[in-house]
Amino acid sequence: MEVAYLQTPIGYAELKGDENGLSSVTVFDGQAPQGTVPHALEDAVYQFKEYFDGDRKNFDLKLNPVGTAFQQKVWNALVEIPFGKTVSYLEVSKTIGDVKAIRAVAAANGKNPLWIVVPCHRVIGSNGDLTGYAGGLHRKKWLLEHESPAKQTSLF
Repeated sequence: MEVAYLQTPIGYAELKGDENGLSSVTVFDGQAPQGTVPHALEDAVYQFKEYFDGDRKNFDLKLNPVGTAFQQKVWNALVEIPFGKTVSYLEVSKTIGDVKAIRAVAAANGKNPLWIVVPCHRVIGSNGDLTGYAGGLHRKKWLLEHESPAKQTSLF
């Protein structure tokens, strides 16, 4: 498994993967190890830079996350959430064909190993509240604001 690190506005992103695809993305505070970007992760690093620069709305990467069949089903549904939009856990449950699976969907969402690429940050509570995010609610809020079509402008 190859590893690359990228400084982002929300912390250091750690990308893991190989020739079979991107396996995980996590973001953390602190210092990232220095090093070169492995060939297998060059495109992923490039696309992440574009995303954080505001020049990319969709990722076009080969993905290789590890999870159960149910988790994979939920993650595949998350990829379909459009940039700049949010959905509720109930809506995701309906998308996968099991309206009673809200808690299981929430658990699968929380186990998503491909933050940002598989946009679990776009899933919110039915009442519109931001709900748990493995990277912290401050990162979820930042990502949703970054993707918002209505940018806040300054009066001064």
